[in-house]
Parts: sequence; structure tokens; C-alpha cells
Amino acid sequence: MPSPNHPAAPQPPSPIDGLRMAIAHEWFDKHAGSERVVEQILNRYPAADLFSLVDFLPPEQRGFIQHKPITTSFLQSLPGARRHFRQYLPLMPLAIEQLDFSGYDIIISSHHAVAKGIITRADQLHISYVHTPLRYGWDLQHQYLANMGTAKGAIARIILHYLRLWDIASAHRVDYFIANSRTVARRIQKTYRRPAQVVYPPVDVERFTPSSQRDDYYVVLSRFVPYKRVDLIVAAFAKLGLPLVVIGDGPDAAKIRRLATPNIQLLPPQPEAVVTDYLNRCKAFVYAAEEDFGIAAVEAQAAGAPVIAYGRGGVTETVIPNKTGILFSHQTVDSLMKAVLAYDSDPKQFRVEDMRYNAERFSPGQFHQNLTTVVEQAWHHFHAVDGIPGDVPIRISNGIETSP
Repeated sequence: MPSPNHPAAPQPPSPIDGLRMAIAHEWFDKHAGSERVVEQILNRYPAADLFSLVDFLPPEQRGFIQHKPITTSFLQSLPGARRHFRQYLPLMPLAIEQLDFSGYDIIISSHHAVAKGIITRADQLHISYVHTPLRYGWDLQHQYLANMGTAKGAIARIILHYLRLWDIASAHRVDYFIANSRTVARRIQKTYRRPAQVVYPPVDVERFTPSSQRDDYYVVLSRFVPYKRVDLIVAAFAKLGLPLVVIGDGPDAAKIRRLATPNIQLLPPQPEAVVTDYLNRCKAFVYAAEEDFGIAAVEAQAAGAPVIAYGRGGVTETVIPNKTGILFSHQTVDSLMKAVLAYDSDPKQFRVEDMRYNAERFSPGQFHQNLTTVVEQAWHHFHAVDGIPGDVPIRISNGIETSP
């Protein structure tokens, strides 16, 4: 049955009712951003079956997939896979191709690495919801390789080269692309030379209670990995001396601890209720990454917190400058400090009502409506031309057009 937190709304009869559906996702080991998208796809299509390279979700975290069984690949049983399955990246293209989708009419792949590489027949509709093209193979390749030694780096370069060739070749297996933002739609066009329909990810805005009474601290919620640039935020607040709460963990944790000063509180990952409380009360939310979409920035606005963010990537689509946040132009300590000081001098310039209203654009209900439109129209176009898709533009209610 649907997630108790987000029960699926009653849906009118659909032209795809009765069709067999499957959802393919790279891996299930936690309930994070891309898994929340899968959760809502499954809420919309609860009869769909689930497939993944590996499934290491603990029993207490299986509610978001409705406790469904997951069909997995041979990677599931390889040595050390439970803790180090990402080390098997070179085998993932082969593994995803071995999953059998022959019994389904429509397959939706949730893709950020290899999921779009599933193999389907000419009469099966494959729609790929792309969180981003293979990040470490394209946009972040040089940053990824910079952390490796000479020998390991040389091997990684060869592996990434062949992964890119496979990534482009497997793009032809997708009938329709959905991007989670215009930023990602541009990457899809650049990488695969294919258009993509934008359907923004679902954000649980109802779990937040915005208030105009805010506490005197800024907050960061992030994984501690290089491209998130949490180190930049900590360095800036160390100079500013303003109170900052940082929630997260990851490979950069030691570096961030070294940069932190007494005005900066570092907390490990917290339960959802605790995170919600911090966002409901904080003075503002700070963000320094160039993100694909950035769910946390929308969550902050749902909680009534202005967003101070680097003005590149998905955040430019979710934050309204000088109305729901401030976007700084350079990914530097000085640029961030200027933005924080500009906000701190007049925090009442932002209205809680404006931030909440903006966040409502990304509700699960809006996601269900837009996803339904894309899937149904894609199915119609797919069969209207004897199974030959034509990347037909589809209009959805948020006014986002198919990318050029």
C-alpha cells in the first residue's frame, strides 16, 4: 500500500490502467533524494514491480517502497557488496543489462549512473527519469580524479572512458527522457543529444511548519563530499563569527572539523524530525554547491527559511532572488560572506508566506500530476506511430517545456 506519509491521491481512469509496469533504480541502500522520487513514482503506480542492482535496505526502512520485494542483479552476491558495492562500478553496465524486463509494457528507470541502460523490446516503452547523467564520468570527472594517486588515477581514467562510451550508446535505449530540472535537461541535451521533459522532484512540504519567529542561527544540511563545498561555508562563517549549525557527514568530515570555530556546531546526520525542527527555526539555510536540483533548498523554503546559495544549477530554478533567497555569484568565501552580510543586515526583507508559496510548486501532488501527464502522453505517442517514438513535446501544468 502507499506510504502512510504520502498516500496516493485517488486517480481518474487512465489509458495505461491494466498495463504491466516496472521501476528500475540503481541501488537501494538508504532513503535519500533519488529514493524519494522512486517512492512517489511507486505511490502513483503502486502495482509496479521494483528492480535494482543491489538491495541493502534494512527492514525498518522499507516502508517507502511499500515493503515490496526487489529483483536484484548478480552484484548482490559478490564479495563485500553490502559495504562496497560502488567499487563494482565497472561491472554495473553488464549487471543492469542482465535484469529481465520482458514481462512489462512500461518501464521507468530512475537514473544517475547506469539505470537507463536496461534492455527492452521495440514494443516496450522505456521512460528514463534522469537525476543527472553519470556525474563522475562527465561534469565531475576531473574533481573525482584529483583525489587519486598516479596509478589508481590512470586505471580510473580508462574505466571512465569506457563508461562514457557505454553511457552514450545506452542512451539510444531510452524512448523518452524526463529531467529533474532544466539544468539536468541541458546536460542530457549536451551529453546524449536528446530532448528531455522537465518534471521537478517531489518535496514533502507538508512536514514543515513555517513561522516568522526565527532563531539566531544559520543551518547547513549536506553530505560532506567535495562538490557540496561545505568547507567553503564553514570557512566563511569562521571569518564571520555568526552562529552556524552543520548537519551531515562524509569523506570531508576531518577537513571540515579542522576549519570549524567555536561559533560553528557540527552534528552528525539527524533523524528527519530533528532536521525538520532545525529548518523550521533557523534564520536562513546556506548552500554552496552547484546541484542538479537541490531538494534541501526547497525544504528550507517550505519551512519559511530564506536560502543563501551559489547561483548555479538547480537552485536557480527553485529560489526566487531577493524574494525567497539570495544567490551569490562566485563559489568563493568572499562572495558567500557578502551574501550572508547582505541578508543579516535586514532579515525581515523576506516573507515566510512567499517562501512557502514557492515551495508548494514542488509538492508530491504536483509531481504525481506532471508524471501522469508525461507517462500517458508518451504511451499515446509511442503507439500512435507504431512504436516509433519521436521525442514529442509534452505540456504539463507547471509550464515547463521540453528542452531545446
